Amino acid sequence: MNTSSNNAATVRVWDFPTRAFHWILVVLIALQYATGEYGMLDMRWHAWFGYATLALIVFRVLWGFFGSQTSRFSDFVRGPRAALRYVKSQLSTNPQRGIGHNALGGWSVLALLLCVAIQAVSGLFASDDIDSDGPLVAHVSHATVKWMTRVHHWNQNVLLALIGLHVVAVLLYLLLKHENLILPMLSGRKQAAGARPLFFVDSRRALALLIIVAAAVAILLWWAG
Repeated sequence: MNTSSNNAATVRVWDFPTRAFHWILVVLIALQYATGEYGMLDMRWHAWFGYATLALIVFRVLWGFFGSQTSRFSDFVRGPRAALRYVKSQLSTNPQRGIGHNALGGWSVLALLLCVAIQAVSGLFASDDIDSDGPLVAHVSHATVKWMTRVHHWNQNVLLALIGLHVVAVLLYLLLKHENLILPMLSGRKQAAGARPLFFVDSRRALALLIIVAAAVAILLWWAG
């Protein structure tokens, strides 16, 4: 008899702002790839999707400090030793289980956030030397534009690799550990035994942060002309 399974209860894990961020970012990245690589829409759409992604990433960073417990960096960012201990535990008969991001998953979140941020910021300075220029191209040197354009193209491959690893990890958890990580990111709830109490922040705080960030990005674009 599996006592931990019998004692498991359905608990709230992810707040709505975190879940909305996750899935909106998935859509935005897919749209940017489709517009940039396959010309699905005019490149102006690629730029607008990029601006939205920039605002979304800045929002998520702020939410990592002012959001609900499982969304805060202080809740899931641990040192390399903690990540290593987590990996070792998964190979043992007594694997570590957490309610939110585990120690290794926390580093994955940081890597993805950083990579998407680099992609969004470099796009502001990138140019194809034909008809598509980032809004800040005119404000920096030609050498900077060339360097940022290279970063934008190179980092795209890094981002695709990280996304691939993320998808593989989710599938491995589902197939090998029978732990569905997708459903909780949709519903916000998961089954957990002996879950620790969590605190959640009112979504109105997220809306206020998003408005501030969107206004800041809009001002940046207005200043850039």
